[in-house]
Amino acid sequence: MVCAEFLLLTVMAYDRYVAICNPLRYTVIMNKVVCSQLSTGALMFSFMEPIPHTVMISALSFCGSHRINHFFCDITALMKISCTSTRSIEMLIYAIGAVVGMFSLIPILISYIYIISAILKIQSVEGRSKAFSTCASHLSVVILFYGSLIVMYLRPPSMYSLSQNKIFALLYCAVVPLFNPLIYSLKNKELRDTLLNARRKCAKQ
Repeated sequence: MVCAEFLLLTVMAYDRYVAICNPLRYTVIMNKVVCSQLSTGALMFSFMEPIPHTVMISALSFCGSHRINHFFCDITALMKISCTSTRSIEMLIYAIGAVVGMFSLIPILISYIYIISAILKIQSVEGRSKAFSTCASHLSVVILFYGSLIVMYLRPPSMYSLSQNKIFALLYCAVVPLFNPLIYSLKNKELRDTLLNARRKCAKQ
């Protein structure tokens, strides 16, 4: 699921890049066939990505209690209860994670460099605001998703705890997907007006 989110965020960053930097060619570049191919490719790769470490984990031995301190069968929590060495699996997971993460993050950063450059060239304030609102929702989701993963997996060992991991895992597995529809829907003016009116009514009460 995390891998799928990585790749779909990358596809969406490219979509925003085309929308802002090549608006007149958007419907030609991002046609239905291209969108289907990009989303299908991302999902297919995300299904294949966990196969190597899933096979390696299936060969582990588990002694004593089989109860893990987590909301779901997270791979890090699962390795904690193994009575055999997990070093090779950890190295594989970090290697694959680094490759997938950089493969996703670098295109996103490049896309936003071009997007920001294009926005700064727009003369009118209204035009800049409209262009920025096109990618603001996607950028918010990228920051939330990557932020929670960085805090979870790139902390110093001294700050590591399964209890904190449960909270961060809940954040990127449940909270971020839960807020996705709301974040992307805020681009809709009617929804923004409805929320603003509701806030005003609550303030008057």
